[in-house]
Parts: sequence; C-alpha cells; structure tokens
Amino acid sequence: MSAETNEQKLFKIASELLQTEKAYVARLNLLDQEFCSKLMDEANKGTFPVDVVKNIFSNISSINAFHSQFLLPDLEKRMGEWSSKPRIGDILQKLTPFLKMYAEYVKNFDKAMELLKQWTDRSPQFKAIIQEIQIQEVCGSLTLQHHMLEPVQRVPRYEMLLKDYLKKLPQDDPDRQDAEKSLQIIATAATHSNSAIRKSENLKKLLEIYEMLGEEEDIVHPSNEFIKEGHILKLAARNTSAMERYLFLFNNMLLYCVPKFSLGGPKYTVRTRIGIDGIRVLETTNEDYPHTFQVSGKERTLELQASSEQDKADWITVGAYRSVSRQHFTLTSIVDTDFCAVIEYVFIEMQKAELGKRAPRWIRDNEVTMCMKCKEPFNALTRRRHHCRACGYVVCWKCSDNKAPLEYDSNKMNKVCRDCFSILTGEQVTEGKKKGILEIEAAQFSGSSIMCGFLQYCEKNKPWQKVWCVIPEKECLVLYLYGAPQDVKAQCTIPLLGYTVDDSARTADTPASFRLSQSKSVHNFAAETEELKQRWLKVIRVAVTGEMPECPQTNDKRETADVYCTNKTNAHAPWCP
Repeated sequence: MSAETNEQKLFKIASELLQTEKAYVARLNLLDQEFCSKLMDEANKGTFPVDVVKNIFSNISSINAFHSQFLLPDLEKRMGEWSSKPRIGDILQKLTPFLKMYAEYVKNFDKAMELLKQWTDRSPQFKAIIQEIQIQEVCGSLTLQHHMLEPVQRVPRYEMLLKDYLKKLPQDDPDRQDAEKSLQIIATAATHSNSAIRKSENLKKLLEIYEMLGEEEDIVHPSNEFIKEGHILKLAARNTSAMERYLFLFNNMLLYCVPKFSLGGPKYTVRTRIGIDGIRVLETTNEDYPHTFQVSGKERTLELQASSEQDKADWITVGAYRSVSRQHFTLTSIVDTDFCAVIEYVFIEMQKAELGKRAPRWIRDNEVTMCMKCKEPFNALTRRRHHCRACGYVVCWKCSDNKAPLEYDSNKMNKVCRDCFSILTGEQVTEGKKKGILEIEAAQFSGSSIMCGFLQYCEKNKPWQKVWCVIPEKECLVLYLYGAPQDVKAQCTIPLLGYTVDDSARTADTPASFRLSQSKSVHNFAAETEELKQRWLKVIRVAVTGEMPECPQTNDKRETADVYCTNKTNAHAPWCP
C-alpha cells in the first residue's frame, strides 16, 4: 500500500474542516432554532422574562447566520472544485473579521450558565421546554449545556487544522500567504479564549458527573472546580468488611458515593456531601487492611482504603493541599515525651472544642471488647455495642442512654455517651468510683509506650487468645494485656520485675514463642514473626532486671512514623509493631 502524497494529505485536512463545519452548523442551528427560538416563544407569553433568554444565548443567532449562510457554503463550493483550486486559506480569511462575535459569546458564557441553572430551578415551564428538546434524537443524549460549549471550543479547532494544513503546504504554494495570515489572527483569538476553554472543559466534566449522579446534585456551576475522582473502599465501623464506594473531589466539597448497578441509568448515588472547609485527611495504619487513610469533615468521618500506596498518597496529598487542616506531627526515633504529652493535650482540647460540631471517627467494633465508659464486657444479648454520635466511642446501652443536639447533624437529637452529654449540655454527671489499676485506656498507654502490639497469649491450660500488649513509658516494668487496642480496661497486668524469660524451642511450642515464669506462674506468648519476638524479648529482658528498657531499634526507618495507631487523637504511637 503506497504512502499518502502531500496533495492527498492537504485534501484530507480540507475535508475534515468541511465535515466538522457541517456538524458545527447543525449544533448552532439546534441552539438557535430549537432551544433559543422555543424558549423565546414561551417568554413572549410572559411566562419568564425575555431578557433571560437573550442573556443566555447571547449572539448565537449572529454566529449561526455567519457560519450557515457564508462560511459553510463557501467551504462546500471549494471542496467541489478542489481539483482546480486546492486552497482554504483565502476562505478562512473571511472568518477573521467575525471573531469578535466569539469574544462576546465567550465573555458571556459564565453568566449564561448561571442564568440557565437559575431558571431551570425556578421555572417549571422553562425546564420542561429544555427537557423536551434534549430527549430528541438530534440532541444525541446531550444536555443544553453540552451544546453551548461548542462555540467556545470551535476557534481553537480552526487553529489546530490550520497548523496541520501549513505543515503539509509547500513553501511556494499560492495559498501559503493567506493561510499564514488567517492562522495569525485565529491563533490570537484562540489564545484569548484559553481561560474560557479551560472553564468549558471543567464545566463539561461537571456535566458528565451531574449525569452520572442522576441529575440530582447541584454541582454544575462555574465556581465549582473538579479535582479528582476514583474508586475507594470504605471500612465499616461495625464489622471487618470493606464496601465499594466512589469519591468525587471538587474545590469546595467531597462527594462520597455508592455505585448503582443499573443499565443505562445513573451510575452513583451520593451518600454524603462533605464540605472542604475544615476537612482533615490523615494517614492511618490498619492491621487488617493496607493503604488506609481517614477523611474527617464536619458532616462525617470516613476510614477509607485505597487501591495502592500510591493511590493513597495521591488522595492524602490532594486532600491536604485543598483543606485547611491542623498540623500532622511525625515522631522520629528520638521521642520527646514532654512534647508528645503537649501534642496529646492539644489534640484532646481540640476534640472537646469541636465536640458535636464535627462528625467523629467511629471506633470500629473489633477494636474493643468492653464498653469504653463503664468497662463492662460486651455480649450478644444483654450488653451490645452502640456508638456515641458525638465522640465515636463504642459503649453499651446503659452508657449511651442520653440524647443531645449535634451541630454537624443540623442540631438533631442524637444518642451520646454520658461524658459527651455532660460536655454538650453542661449537666453534671455523678462521679463514679476511683479508677482501679487496670482501668487505664489502652490507647492512652499506646500513645507513649516503649513497646506495644498484638501477641498470642496463653496462661496455664487455657486456650490461646490474641491480646494487645503494652509496656508504658511511665510504668516500664509492667506489661499490660488488653483485649483490643481501644479497650479502656486491661484484662490483667504482669509486673515484669523478677520474672524469668525463656525462649528455648520446645516440641509442642507455637513458632516465635517465649515464656515468662515466676514461681508457679507461667505466661506463654507468641509473636507473629521471629524478628518481632526478638524485639519484645530485648525490652522484657531488661525490664525483668528492674532497669528501664529503651525503645528497640529496627532496620526500618519508616517504622518511627508508620506505626499501628488507633488511639482517639490519631497521634503516633512511638513503637508499635
């Protein structure tokens, strides 16, 4: 198959110009003779102001008249005589005096979009006429806003075709001078339209999203800027499942959506609209799910899982850039305890100040085994799990038997725990008994611990169970055992001083196991890996002698920042495996 000649390439470009001009004139005729004309007829009846229609469609009638009566017929005639007169530069020169019409249309475009939206919402007759035309085959299932974008994008299209045409045109061709002169003027006009073109492309994307959401969300507005979208998994608070969701991020809001499995209809339903003002995007670490992060807005707090570490980083970066958020502190291997305590205090005070004003992050059900207020263990019948709508703690029914108005939920009455009820209403709560030695929150210790993490545990002939183990900095000779990382009361404590440590391998032992023994008391532990076991032993072997152990060093420099942390302030726990 022989390659195209230069003459054939020039003919192909000219043919493309003609075909796109025909399609463009059809679009202009649709805007002028269908939408504008029918809306004007109704406006003349007094249904809505005539000036509204004029201001929406600007000078579209003049643009349509020029292209349909002059430029298109000239192009059709020229293509009919191409063999004897192969040139288009002279015809496009006729376009240049009329480019001022485009400047007027582009300048009016934002105002036109605002008026269109305003009167579609305000006038049922206005909306009905538009919808009646939009369902016709000639509209190609596109909205009026889509069709109105065409004039904004047409001048740059002429520029692209002319540039391509001149690349193929010989230097001594008779049409070169006219073509170059046309390009110079059209390129200037296209440059002036760049800002409008960017706006139009953004508006086009807004329209696509608007249709994907079933035309129910008020997002099509010139001030709205689309930023990012993508599939995401939402981690459930009540169980360990991850549900498929979809996010649309704009300059002023985040739409949290649920996919709809329907043929030909809307693709997503908006579950929550979160305002960007005051939104926080924080990195989290979850033992069961990789690539997790938290989005906290006034309306709702979400724990999400990205498809990859890069996707997670992208969401965090764009979210942090667009939001007004508090500083996120990363602790290095040299941990200043006083500094950590100050940051912890600041975060807690911020939470108190925002209580009820911002949707909390719900503590997940599997992170606790007991009520986070009364410390009674949960069960399936008489003491089930409930969430406080103010702080997100998991509490029993007795401790959540209060209601208070929450600002983030339009001041509706919501179920809250007794402490939040006291803060929100100012009513005093009767002080309970003094806390016992075991009644210290796991998260409180984990935030300033020498070592913390999950281990398997067995005492005597009891079955093995997974426990959250903590050696606090303030009580570095004591090992606290919790049922879960957010429990507010320890199952037991082991004073390490005087214990014997044994990690010799035995036939029936679980891999990576070790034992603590004193007299007839024996505690069996098993780590997930041998490396993790050795880190625990390094700390415990110092503690049993009565000396203060140090944080074990690891080869992974990232571990000082990327640690397992589920405490209520999201501050980093210094050494959590």
